[in-house]
Amino acid sequence: MTRVLLLGGTTEASALARRLADARVEAVFSYAGRTESPGTQPLPTRIGGFGGAGGLAEYIRSAGFTHVIDATHPFAVQMSRNAAAACAETGTPLCAFEREPWTAGPGDEWRHVADVGAAVDALPDTPARIFLAIGKQNLAAFGAKPQHHYLLRLVDPPEGPLPLPDADALIARGPFTEAEDLRLLINHRIDLIVAKNSGGAGARAKLDAARLHQVPVVLIDRPAMPPRRVARDVDGVMAFLAHRADLGV
Repeated sequence: MTRVLLLGGTTEASALARRLADARVEAVFSYAGRTESPGTQPLPTRIGGFGGAGGLAEYIRSAGFTHVIDATHPFAVQMSRNAAAACAETGTPLCAFEREPWTAGPGDEWRHVADVGAAVDALPDTPARIFLAIGKQNLAAFGAKPQHHYLLRLVDPPEGPLPLPDADALIARGPFTEAEDLRLLINHRIDLIVAKNSGGAGARAKLDAARLHQVPVVLIDRPAMPPRRVARDVDGVMAFLAHRADLGV
């Protein structure tokens, strides 16, 4: 019998959860717990960490999972590494459900950087109004450039003072439209966007708006992930599950 652990938190994970539920595949949806009010899923849901790769391996064994799908955010590198290690330890087939990264097109003014530190270094020395579209985990690093005004867009309200001397936070949950993000860039007089290359359609609107409004973008490249099988859509994941089930694993 197939029993799937779906490591989620992305739009793609939610789409896969609906497909698994419709197909009556036994599965559990796991949230990392970084969002205060995660979306409701059509599968049994758990929230919180596992205690590293060893804890995840024990959970896989004890709950009898036959397959693991890593549909976490493309920048959730520690969770992905833990999943790869735990599946290797337990001999559990693993498939990553991973969005295609964004690529620049005509009219885009993008500067690719390797990581958050390089993004900070890429900011101008003269004061600017910057849309910092990177979530809440790495904000403090931008305190090294305190001359800028930062606009943040967060899913949950910050728990304490923002770690930046001059910043405003908008609390909103995507996906956002190109028109909405164009208004945001205009109304807040944004000079530069910093974003992670998370890929997918749900968060791309800010990049399309940047092209229209001729706003440059500093784009943080994805971190290196462990070797694993990758599917780009729900059908690809379902084919992986069907194939592995046919093999009796």
